Amino acid sequence: MNVPFLQLKRESAACGPELECAISRVIKNGWYVLGPELEALESEFAAYLKVPFAVGVGSGTDALTLAFEASGVIERGKSHEIITSALSAAFSALAIWRAGAIPRFVDVDSGNLQIDPAQIEASIGEQTRALLPVHLYGNACDLQQIDDLAKRHGLLVIEDTCQAHGSRLNGAALGTWGRAAGFSFYPTKNLGALGDGGMVVTHEEEICRRVKKLRHGGQDRTSHHEMLGCNSRLDEIQAAVLRYKLKTLESRNEARRQMAARYDEAFADLDLTVLPVVPGMIPNRHIYAVRTPRREELRRHLAEHGVETLVHYPIPLPCQPALQRFVLPGQRFPVAERAAREVFSLPLYPELTEAEHQHVIRAVRRFFKK
Repeated sequence: MNVPFLQLKRESAACGPELECAISRVIKNGWYVLGPELEALESEFAAYLKVPFAVGVGSGTDALTLAFEASGVIERGKSHEIITSALSAAFSALAIWRAGAIPRFVDVDSGNLQIDPAQIEASIGEQTRALLPVHLYGNACDLQQIDDLAKRHGLLVIEDTCQAHGSRLNGAALGTWGRAAGFSFYPTKNLGALGDGGMVVTHEEEICRRVKKLRHGGQDRTSHHEMLGCNSRLDEIQAAVLRYKLKTLESRNEARRQMAARYDEAFADLDLTVLPVVPGMIPNRHIYAVRTPRREELRRHLAEHGVETLVHYPIPLPCQPALQRFVLPGQRFPVAERAAREVFSLPLYPELTEAEHQHVIRAVRRFFKK
């Protein structure tokens, strides 16, 4: 049996008529950018998260960049710094750079691999203006400690929730704790478009107003550019598709949680570390990440049994060639570097069949029990 890590066409096949109906609605309407579908999605996504404002943009990276720009905290050319996790996709740091700030990296917690609040506090300096906690794999950072740090030092918090659609901590959705947050609708996300897209969510009307201008070239009205913006608009077809998929997000996340729970139970007696979930959290189980010093040996074994796996993420951000310039002399990131050698991800998505799921479990157990 071959078990693919992810097959998006299975989801598309399962909801094909609904997607075709959504796309057809846009074509018949003849309005393709900044129209009624996007306005409806923004309203529905904000209501889902229980925040007052949401603004659709071109990508998750743009969502983070524009959230920082709209906050007014960062001034280009002033060498302002934003602290973020050493373990993430590089787009987190790229968003900081594009917003006109310098990314500064800190190591992660050795247990859950989320950004370490103690490391954040030790890294705060005169130029620090903001914090970008990344909810890696859809799990939660220690938001209470991060919020306390931010208040004590007068710092802005923007959440990177690009992997955390529907994850909740103490009853509140991730993305609603900071002044703003950025979501990605890249096709592999729990809420994925048929292309790219993103969303800024915020409690603040002024941030919402500024993001809407920035995404549309800085215009406050047609052909009148009040500020220097960009071109980052979530189009009507993607908005229509996402409106349909938003209706099924909770049930799909629950399917992921049930599948992950079966993995947890099956691996409990193995010498394989399953990344823990933060207490008080309901995760969306975006990625099922495990770790072992025998990672490459185990991945070869699984490949021989037809199981496809991926590594999220093989190179910590401070080790990326384009980002090494932002590492301060003497800085070390031992936890992130070890995680990059040991962590990998198993198939987990609602369309994974029971037979495929059991095949993965048997293959993993066979490796440790042989």
